[in-house]
Amino acid sequence: MVQRKYNFCAGPAALPEPVLEQAQAELLDWQGRGLSVMEMSHRSKEFIAIAEKAEADLRELLAVPDDYAVLFVQGGATAQFSAVPLNLLRGSAKADYLNTGQWSKKAIAEARRFCDVNVVASAENTNFSSIPEPSEWQTDNNAAYLHYTPNETIGGVEFHWLPRVSTPLVADMSSTILSRPIDVSQFGLIYAGAQKNIGPAGLTLVIAKRELLGNAHSLTPSTLNYQTIDDGKSMLNTPPTFAWYLAGLVFEWLKEGGGLEAQAHRNHQKATSLYGFIDGSDFYGNPVEPQSRSWMNVPFTLADAALDKTFLTEAEENDLLNLAGHRSVGGMRASLYNAVSMEAVEALMSFMRDFEQRHG
Repeated sequence: MVQRKYNFCAGPAALPEPVLEQAQAELLDWQGRGLSVMEMSHRSKEFIAIAEKAEADLRELLAVPDDYAVLFVQGGATAQFSAVPLNLLRGSAKADYLNTGQWSKKAIAEARRFCDVNVVASAENTNFSSIPEPSEWQTDNNAAYLHYTPNETIGGVEFHWLPRVSTPLVADMSSTILSRPIDVSQFGLIYAGAQKNIGPAGLTLVIAKRELLGNAHSLTPSTLNYQTIDDGKSMLNTPPTFAWYLAGLVFEWLKEGGGLEAQAHRNHQKATSLYGFIDGSDFYGNPVEPQSRSWMNVPFTLADAALDKTFLTEAEENDLLNLAGHRSVGGMRASLYNAVSMEAVEALMSFMRDFEQRHG
């Protein structure tokens, strides 16, 4: 048996070991068919059954209403920065965006290519360490929708509440989807890159209220047109079949683990334990206001930044991988996605405690 290490990567992130083991067992021969999922035609009855089950399981996990389309698309969440305005402006020239971190900024920059972006509020003046109070928001009555990023992977800032607005609510849930239950009916559209809690990179989920579809800009490419994708059952062209299959295995794993209520309990426990350890130390610190801290991505700093490289080197020697903070902010970051176990978090805290004793 290969000795697995503890992977705290922000993405592509850790995958559940039972999923990897099942994929390994089926790699050469999927359910006695004599070929791999990677070799199947996406039009075959075998793969269509895989795709339909994955969608059904996802709908069950998230309690997706029947009047919402579920799309499995390519291009990563970044492609949705363009797809959202192209599909949802519906003749309007304006859209509202919240700026709470680096991914919000990227979405805003892309949307400005297609419309007049009203930045409702920005946390840039606090170095993205908090979420602006709703009383400070300046929405535009003529905006076609409001876009926000519920969880910022780089800064470790997360909404623990749902924005209440009169326009359709659009969310980039790449790093928080499936980590807990959500009320899908409160959103006009949700999109999420797969490589955090869904599966391997190369696949993106889009969950959209069907009444918002069908009015894409005339210049929208067919591969970004939600109505066209929905009409084609996410198979306008060859989809990322193996990633779709693996996502389906992850959905099964979540269901077998008690669903999203149980997963939320596990994720809350992991995050609470690590934040509690950091707050109880004079050697480590977290820059995010407590009420805005992410369950999924925990950035932290050392009292002496000169020790950062030593920390990362020794962490790897102790089988703790991918703890470097994003290059734009530095420091450390532990991503605690669904497949990261409490055992991994305990191993990290044990190492951090030892490192502090030796270097603090």
